[in-house]
Amino acid sequence: MRQAGRYLAEYRAVRAKHSILEICHTPELAAEVTLQPVEHLGVDAAILFADILLPVEPLGLGLSFSEGAGPLIERPIRAPEDVAALPDVDPPRDLGFVVEAVAACKHALAQRAPGTPLIGFAGAPFTLASYVIEGGSSRNFTLTKRFMYQHPEAWHELLRRLADLVGGLLGAQARAGADVVQLFDSWVGCLAPEDYRRFVLPHSRRAIELAQAAGVPVIHFGTDTATLLELLVEAGGEVMGVDWRIPIDQAWARTGDRAVQGNLDPAALFAPRPELETRVRDILQRVGGRPGFIFNLGHGILPGTPVDNVRAVVDLVHAFA
Repeated sequence: MRQAGRYLAEYRAVRAKHSILEICHTPELAAEVTLQPVEHLGVDAAILFADILLPVEPLGLGLSFSEGAGPLIERPIRAPEDVAALPDVDPPRDLGFVVEAVAACKHALAQRAPGTPLIGFAGAPFTLASYVIEGGSSRNFTLTKRFMYQHPEAWHELLRRLADLVGGLLGAQARAGADVVQLFDSWVGCLAPEDYRRFVLPHSRRAIELAQAAGVPVIHFGTDTATLLELLVEAGGEVMGVDWRIPIDQAWARTGDRAVQGNLDPAALFAPRPELETRVRDILQRVGGRPGFIFNLGHGILPGTPVDNVRAVVDLVHAFA
């Protein structure tokens, strides 16, 4: 999951000089931050430093990040005519800095960590829609659901546009060298299963199919999706990412022949070392050596996480394997 962040002193040093958007827009800086966890933690793959909301920029909705408040959308979508007014976006052209960052990361990895694969990513259509409708983060997604229910035609048009955008971006990352890409549906767990099937599934499937056309595997991840797992499988992806709200063996039993990624609670990294090790071993024992498992957190690593605990988890997983 998300690797670079404020818990790393090396990242904080970069952020002291550059904003998040400056790092994302500067391929050399994005590559430098991407490699920090590989070099300091010993993880088995690098995760491109970017942000799931970067596709909002070419849509002209105004994206900014505020310390303590998170992402803000200056001109949120609130009516069907707002969807109709959105410009067409060509991801390789309009988000070329992300593609260039992938190439820069691959070059840096070849020099400093040969053989380490690179994971690209993008936000899923529903999660992006929730941000651009709410105007930022939300607890209840009331505006999003209201738009979805009151304006279904405009909703589907919005998600169609977003699916083409993020699917094209994932494909561009793959063609630039990403070895695997991940579709993040961070907030889709707020939906009832039937709403997911009706309003979201076709668009997530579209984004995944566009990414797969570039010839790389796709990890499909959502948070709080224990009630949606079979539907996420139906939407597609070679790997299903799950969070900590369901035991990993139960999740795998429900996702069939897909590979599975997960699912340590990021907050467990704050636990005393014996408790942390017990939780890591529990996940590994539930998997039982079955091929196709990626040990990972159940969501992004949290600010303030003790770096030594992250290293301990990496070492424990390596030793167990």
